[in-house]
Amino acid sequence: MKEYSRQYPQYALCGLNCGLCPRYHTAGPSRCPGCGGPDFNLKHPACGVISCSLRHGQVEFCMECPEYPCARFAKVSEGDSFISYQHVLSDFAAAQSDGIETYIKQLDRKIEILNDLIDHWDDGRKKSFYCNAVNLLPLSDLENLMQEITKKCQGQQDVQGQHDGLGQRVDHGCLEDQKTMILFIVNSLKKIALARGVDLTLRK
Repeated sequence: MKEYSRQYPQYALCGLNCGLCPRYHTAGPSRCPGCGGPDFNLKHPACGVISCSLRHGQVEFCMECPEYPCARFAKVSEGDSFISYQHVLSDFAAAQSDGIETYIKQLDRKIEILNDLIDHWDDGRKKSFYCNAVNLLPLSDLENLMQEITKKCQGQQDVQGQHDGLGQRVDHGCLEDQKTMILFIVNSLKKIALARGVDLTLRK
């Protein structure tokens, strides 16, 4: 595939939230730049969805195609990849009704929240879980959770340089034990998912 670039690599042509995918948040040569990001064609030399878009006016998103919804989008995909396909159709509907700029603004905020969770509350085994949870759960619920995390750490003295029980540097200014905080965050995300009827398991 020739060089392929798009305005919003964090939101894929096919409707996946690339900016919330574990591969988007991976360091090193295996990192994916998002759909149509820098050197995308080198990471993904072939893509049937992109080939289809080129035959249909090179639309920025499949939802803009005059044939949408085609057979590919007739129903919610029953399988997932590195990131869940569960909300692709509902996300497209939101982008259509609210406008793409509004959707991207909300997506970018979700990416900020995900970065915060990965940077401060990942024990080396939670990145994929955080990615899937942030992708599937409403932004309002995530904002409330981030406020709870801030309250738990608010007013605490800076403990930069101290080490926790995992051998990691505690640089988030919170005196809560990192294991305790991670457990709180994970359980909170699971409770939100249960209340919302969202399955956080990647379907294979």
